[in-house]
Amino acid sequence: MLVVSPVRIRLLIFVGLSVFLSVLEHRQVKRNYLVEVGRVCLINYGADAGKLCVILDVVDQSRALVDGPVTGVARQTIPFTRLSLTPIKMNIQRGLGVSGLTKAFTAQKVQEAFNQTTWAKKLARQQVRKSLNDFDRFKVMVLRKKRSALVSREFAKLRAASAKKAVKA
Repeated sequence: MLVVSPVRIRLLIFVGLSVFLSVLEHRQVKRNYLVEVGRVCLINYGADAGKLCVILDVVDQSRALVDGPVTGVARQTIPFTRLSLTPIKMNIQRGLGVSGLTKAFTAQKVQEAFNQTTWAKKLARQQVRKSLNDFDRFKVMVLRKKRSALVSREFAKLRAASAKKAVKA
C-alpha cells in the first residue's frame, strides 16, 4: 500500500538515469564563508575561469593574492568580484611559497574535496552538456520525454489511489 505525503512526493524511476524529484520543497542555504588566508576559491571570470585557487593574502578590501599551482593558476592578485568562495579552507600560512602550497594542496586533498561538492558536480554536468553534439542532444531529448511520460503515469496512479482511499474513508 502506497501512502502519498502531501508535502513531498518522491518518485525514483530508472530510464537511462536515476531521477529524484522533490516537489514543493526548495531550501535556501545561507553561506557565510569568510575571506581568509587558506580559503579555496573558484575563479568565475577571465582566462582562468573555472579553476580553483587559494587565497594567500588579502591585499586590500577588494583584492586578494591567490595561487593555484596544481590547477594552473599563476600567483596574482584578483578582485573579489572574480572569485567565488568555496566552503573548503586549507590550513596554511600567509604568503606560502609555491612548493609548500603544492604539498599542502595535495596533502589536504583539496581537489577531491571540491569534486565531492554538488557545485563541482553541477559544473561537470554543464561541461558534459556543453560538449554534446546534435545527435547526443536529440537522444537526451528523447530520454527526457520517456522519463516525463513515466513520471506522469506513476503520478496519475498515485493520485488515483489516494482519491480512491479518500472516497472510501
